[in-house]
Amino acid sequence: MPLGTRSVPFIIPPKFHGRDWINLTNGEQVQKDSDPYVTPESGPRCSFHSLAGAYVIGSINPELYKFPEDKSETDFPECNIGRLWFSVEYEQEAERLLVSLIKARKLQPPTDSCSPFVKIYLLPDERRYLQSKTKRKTLNPQFDENFIFQVSSKTLYQRTLKFSVYHVDKQKKHHLLGQVIFPLKNETLTGDSKLVIWRDLEAENLEPPSEYGDIQFSLSYNDYLGRLTVVVLRAKGLKFQDERDTASVYIKVSLMNHNKFIKCKKTTALLGSPNPVYNETFSFKADQTELDTASLSLSVLQSAEGNKTHLLGRVVVGPFMYTRGKELEHWNEMISKPKELVKRWHALCRNT
Repeated sequence: MPLGTRSVPFIIPPKFHGRDWINLTNGEQVQKDSDPYVTPESGPRCSFHSLAGAYVIGSINPELYKFPEDKSETDFPECNIGRLWFSVEYEQEAERLLVSLIKARKLQPPTDSCSPFVKIYLLPDERRYLQSKTKRKTLNPQFDENFIFQVSSKTLYQRTLKFSVYHVDKQKKHHLLGQVIFPLKNETLTGDSKLVIWRDLEAENLEPPSEYGDIQFSLSYNDYLGRLTVVVLRAKGLKFQDERDTASVYIKVSLMNHNKFIKCKKTTALLGSPNPVYNETFSFKADQTELDTASLSLSVLQSAEGNKTHLLGRVVVGPFMYTRGKELEHWNEMISKPKELVKRWHALCRNT
């Protein structure tokens, strides 16, 4: 028991003293199995101090029964640009997605004053959105607003919520402070209890899309387990070759060694969006001695009717043997920060 923690005594009232008790090695006692249940006599309740003749058979450590402390409003990492709290629930019969926007904390506006509001999108539809009220002169707005999206259960888990947090300045101009991307596919959205979720805001990548689009993913290497992890996050600005409305897009992640294929894994296929959000994690076995000769290829593929597949773009990350520039930097940073997720955007190309 930690020093300074007071235990709560577990006391046997006098009326139970006639029962049979088994002595334990540490001086505590327990009742024999022959009389496992004791029905207390009715009568007025009394405090421990009034139990004349009572004796302690053990103690309870209250530290073991404490709820874990919620540090979501106190623990903020360095370079944090704000945090958003919300909840999501789905009504199956009415096919309604209920989104509750709760609050934001520690927003970082470009000026001293901040008047924030939030736009909520249900991707891949980026034309329509729902908007909160503007909160005046606060870095810690309390919204407590509810929003409803009509969405069928068949497509629900292919959709992604996007929260864009803006600040309105004195000239009525809108400044994007950050955003939260929340894919629905891995969430339990039906049930009796509402789960409150918080996410840190991410700065939007303001660079225009590359010629064939861009892909964002994280890399991590666990040198103890010999495990290479890839988290495929999202893509943007993809250029479809045909049949945009019926096209579905997926990403194939391939592990290579000496340019020989080792293993590949695929994301789920998302329908018709040039800016798909995946948030899927894949792991590969890779010994540390292989990192100088291994590489990862991420190919963005469009599937259409008739089992056709078009390569929309590709990026390779790996050591100096195969890559240069940002792709080499990403690989080297992964190795220099074992067990950490290193996230970056990469431009797609169509070189085979």
